[in-house]
Amino acid sequence: MVLLRSLRWFFLLFTFGQLNEQYVRATWPLLNCSAIKLLGLFPDSVNTSERSELVIHSSAMFKAAVILSQQYNITIDEQFIGWEAVQTDGKAINAVSSTCHAISTSNIVGIVGPVLSRESPIIASFGERVGIPVISFGATDPDLSDRNAYPVFYRTVPSDYAAASAIVQLFIRFNWTSCTIIYQSDAYGSGGLKVLTQAFIDNDLIVANTLVFDIATLRMRDNMKDVLASSLTRIVVLWAGSTYTSLILQHAIDSDVLGPHFLWISSVSLNSFNEIFNQKLIGMLTVEPTTAKIVDAPFNATVLNAAYNIWKQYEPETFPNTEKVNYYALFAFDATWLLIQALQKFCSKTTNSSFSCISIINSESCFDHHPLKSKLLFDTINTIKFLGVSGPIQFNTNLTDRVDGSCYFAQNSRSSSNRLNYVPVLKYSNYDGWQEYSESNVIVWPGNSLTPPTGGTKLDGVKLRIGVTQAPPFTMINTVTNQFGQNTTKFIGYVPDLIDLLRNKMGFIPAIELVPSNLTYASLWKLVEDCFFDMIVADVTVTATRRGKAGFSNAIFDNSLGILMRKSPDATINLFAFMKPFSYDLWLLIFGTFIFSSILICLIETEDYETILSRQIIKLYARSFWYTFGHLVGYGVDIRIRTAPGRLLTAGLYILCLVLVASYTANLASDLTILKSKNIISGIDDIKTGKIPFNRIGIRVGTAMEEYYLREISGGSRNYYPLKSRLEMYESLLNNAVDVVFHDIGVAQYITNNVYCNLTL
Repeated sequence: MVLLRSLRWFFLLFTFGQLNEQYVRATWPLLNCSAIKLLGLFPDSVNTSERSELVIHSSAMFKAAVILSQQYNITIDEQFIGWEAVQTDGKAINAVSSTCHAISTSNIVGIVGPVLSRESPIIASFGERVGIPVISFGATDPDLSDRNAYPVFYRTVPSDYAAASAIVQLFIRFNWTSCTIIYQSDAYGSGGLKVLTQAFIDNDLIVANTLVFDIATLRMRDNMKDVLASSLTRIVVLWAGSTYTSLILQHAIDSDVLGPHFLWISSVSLNSFNEIFNQKLIGMLTVEPTTAKIVDAPFNATVLNAAYNIWKQYEPETFPNTEKVNYYALFAFDATWLLIQALQKFCSKTTNSSFSCISIINSESCFDHHPLKSKLLFDTINTIKFLGVSGPIQFNTNLTDRVDGSCYFAQNSRSSSNRLNYVPVLKYSNYDGWQEYSESNVIVWPGNSLTPPTGGTKLDGVKLRIGVTQAPPFTMINTVTNQFGQNTTKFIGYVPDLIDLLRNKMGFIPAIELVPSNLTYASLWKLVEDCFFDMIVADVTVTATRRGKAGFSNAIFDNSLGILMRKSPDATINLFAFMKPFSYDLWLLIFGTFIFSSILICLIETEDYETILSRQIIKLYARSFWYTFGHLVGYGVDIRIRTAPGRLLTAGLYILCLVLVASYTANLASDLTILKSKNIISGIDDIKTGKIPFNRIGIRVGTAMEEYYLREISGGSRNYYPLKSRLEMYESLLNNAVDVVFHDIGVAQYITNNVYCNLTL
């Protein structure tokens, strides 16, 4: 019987010991008797028994700081400092209501909190109205850094400016160049988007897309899958609180846009998630603020251990391992300790005053309830400096952010024992940038890979529907008979070879299809937009109009516009074509010169009249004609000239020979060349000047050539001969329906050299 009773008690104790810490009520000492209190604002709902880790740890360290001040015998007007802690439900109006009620019923001299950025502006404005300092340990909105807008606001947590800088340095470390940002629809989200975008621009990085998660409807405002799947970047920066991060990741899981194809970088980590989806979450990175201890910077270990001992004394059931304490709890402690140190220093300056150092004007309205000498208290906070548990604490008069202490660490999500664990892999500080957290902690990337992703789209194993246009030599269709006697179509040419090369390098699975022949080049982009093809590889000219409708890769072939026309038929050569270099009159003049010179030679070179009579007259004239002809054509003869007039005449014949032979040769070659090849135009200028009738100019509809013609030649008038296909272009030229057509040089060169040899460029 005794044994059974003992077992019952053991079972009862074991059952209570296993209760979740969220349902255990802590036994902190009541300090309501203190006349001077600090107010702590925490975001959990007052209507639920469940509390988040951040609130549990932060509220414990807030209370531990107040109790530690009592143990250190820190008093204000000979009184210990007390506390009040309220829950705001994450709503700004609740935060104002709770703060107003606390100030109306207690002597509140400082506010620790709020945690959320959307609550902080109104609480900071309220603190300015009543003259009470507000020190947040969780609000990171960059707009809160403005000292002129928030003169009584301070924060111990780094702002989003520092977080954005850390994320940018992470991108630079791994050579990533672009990302998609998902943010929640409140001050925290919009502020994060603002500083992230500016930081990316300042470092020549690209924010490719942005997506908004509506915290009112708890849904994405745009289609997450469509935006991420169509984006060229595969890195997603998630800027949201832990509650909304879980919902966003659930949307990502449903849309299948997580690992292994996407790398997600979150601003918070998750304590738990549906275990069935752990594999898809492996490889995520989180970039979160941390304390000086993580980055090997100085911190106050003595005070930290004392605070932990107090926590373990009064709330041991919620105290985790010291390495598992939420880092925001340390920021909460330093925020509380900052107020305590400032109040102590402030009161030490006013001990000789006739008034109490904390003199509060009481009023029925909380807005008229404020302490005297508050400006001196703010000046004290601005000048105070101490070593906190999260690192050095110091402020200046220009910003609400602490002077130093922007430390971050990156955690890597991994699966362990069917749970999602986060392992620290990198640490960051303003001085050293990103460093390895531990040599043994390597980063496991999405897909359990140890190789960092490139940040771009990965096509390994992805089936791509690729459209091609029939355009020799880029893409040609060849009919092949297989071993079963069946005819199959095979694509050959430059484009299929290029696709095959890319397939070998990138690992995608190509499904090549021919674009319908009735479509124009101007409408090809519509096939990609309607997801009929994933991409189109063709001899498409990139124009400003087309670039506004679709994305284009870099050019893989330099092309230009040419004019295609028929070859002129070879001209019939006349038997007397050799006479054409000289005119009819010139030929008569040459013949006359020949006769006259021959007679002169005959007369000059005959010594006397008797000699002439003693010889045969015909033989004498033949000798003179031969001499003149030989020197006139440059042949030369073996007849010696004895007289001076004869030599002078010979010199003249030589000069005339040079002129005639040179002129004749040049003119004859030119005439024969022109006869063999004679085009109707010489270039685009002849078309612009109307040398060819506009209705004799063939233009393929829906091409870049049509855009050029309308813009540069006709001034928008469609007065050309419309053509619908390449085959129609060639047939129209051959059938004399048109005189010229505009054509791409690349295809035209192949066509004129290999297919239509009677056409020319």
